[in-house]
Amino acid sequence: MSYAALAGMFLLVPLTVTAAAAVLRRPDRLWWARTGMTLAVLLVLTVAADSLMIAADLFRFEESLLLGWRIGLAPVEDLAWPVAAGLLMPSLHLLLARRERTEHEQTEREPTEREAR
Repeated sequence: MSYAALAGMFLLVPLTVTAAAAVLRRPDRLWWARTGMTLAVLLVLTVAADSLMIAADLFRFEESLLLGWRIGLAPVEDLAWPVAAGLLMPSLHLLLARRERTEHEQTEREPTEREAR
């Protein structure tokens, strides 16, 4: 199995969860911007760290299983892992977090014990 096939299979779950979060919770532009920035930072750090480790010969990839595209010294297939984490974590948080109350719900709720005093 090639690294690209493995990376593709690994990305199925994060992409599915992100799609579900987008449909069910309809995140705003700020959420998308933050998620995009998270992805960008993770990708830059991964490329830098992988390039250093490959240059130091700490690990090698079987060349016949790679697509051949590289960013720095890191093969493009190796970037699937930070993409998966950068999508999965914010998407899970969006799906599992309580929804914020609307103004209408907040005004109609009963006052807490502290507020009643």
